[in-house]
Amino acid sequence: MKHTLVALVENEPGVLNRVASLFRRRNFNIDSLTVGRTENPNVSRMTIVLDSNVASAYQVEKNLYKLVNVITVDDVTEKRFFSRDLALIKVKATVEVGKIADKYGARIIDHSNDMMLVEMSDEEQRIEMLIEELRPIGIVELVRTGVVAMGQGDLILQPDAAPV
Repeated sequence: MKHTLVALVENEPGVLNRVASLFRRRNFNIDSLTVGRTENPNVSRMTIVLDSNVASAYQVEKNLYKLVNVITVDDVTEKRFFSRDLALIKVKATVEVGKIADKYGARIIDHSNDMMLVEMSDEEQRIEMLIEELRPIGIVELVRTGVVAMGQGDLILQPDAAPV
């Protein structure tokens, strides 16, 4: 089972290294890790997707709190949240690519030199489905951003956040 943790951390050099070292030391496997700025320039947001059971996800959460630069951690797996992954997929150009892209709501953002570049932002599972349909055509290059997650409605993750 996949667990999605969202952590707010101080926007300081070395924080990502400390988090990655924690996972290495504890032998936890990260399925996806994304880090980005927030509306507060002093805070970064990490979305961590783990392929683990509830006990190990809870253990990861507890261990993250031991790091000095971690402000707050929330396991959003059982909460109402949206998650998105962005994929750029370069494939051999065929008419079929356009049909598949349309089926998934993906966009062709470049078509040159017998190649097409497909862009899609959606839930991780739908990205996987698109990739599997494009694979037989011939994927030349693939890059993904990793999952980002945000609570629905008034579910907000901020230091001392209260529902709006």
